[in-house]
Amino acid sequence: MWIDRLIFLPETGGLEPPPGVEERSITTADEVRLHAWYVRGREARAMLVWSHGNAGNIAGRVDVALELAARGVDVLAYDYRGYGRSEGRPSEAGVYLDAEAAYDSVRDRGLPIVCFGESLGGAVSIRLATTRPCSGVAVVSTWTTLRDVARRHYGPVAVLVGERFDSLARIGTLSVPVCVAHGDRDEVVPFALGERLFAAAHEPKRFVRLPGGHHNDVLASPPLLDAIAEFAGRVGAHLYGRGSAC
Repeated sequence: MWIDRLIFLPETGGLEPPPGVEERSITTADEVRLHAWYVRGREARAMLVWSHGNAGNIAGRVDVALELAARGVDVLAYDYRGYGRSEGRPSEAGVYLDAEAAYDSVRDRGLPIVCFGESLGGAVSIRLATTRPCSGVAVVSTWTTLRDVARRHYGPVAVLVGERFDSLARIGTLSVPVCVAHGDRDEVVPFALGERLFAAAHEPKRFVRLPGGHHNDVLASPPLLDAIAEFAGRVGAHLYGRGSAC
């Protein structure tokens, strides 16, 4: 659809994986071949299935994957269809299939799985948690609905987005622990949307406010990476509950 060409901003190609990163190929239910990277954590306690943000691909976040692995989690980072070296053309239905295929490719590894995503990837991760069992969901810089973001930037034209990527409706259906992190200077997805998304989630949940954090720099924050790894370890060990820290 023409609207998909406005919503999705894929960056094709990519780099060869650096040392410590394994290349993977994943095939979706509709026979699209995806490119992925797998990073093994140090004495991993859980696994992050990482759905990345919109503009770019996994090559732009490999340093973050390595930093998370150093904190004790395995990381599977994959490119949506049409991004990086993955085949196909992106659509909302398509990226949901991509996330499910990524999850299915590692579900038998024996580690608790946390659905993890940033921005667009947070919306994809929340939806993934409604279709696959997981130990928790962690999202960074993620919106309530895509239309809410479009309204902030484009006003009445936002109606053209329709009901796409409705994280607000989905997060309240989750019964697993949720961690929501957001930079309070986010210029793309307003901080208030992150607060609303968090408010709609059920307990146990934690909100991580990142002072001075913008949309594209929050994952460079060591405290945030510490929080994500700790959250994944706690939910993987079934230690997360009311009163524990994200």
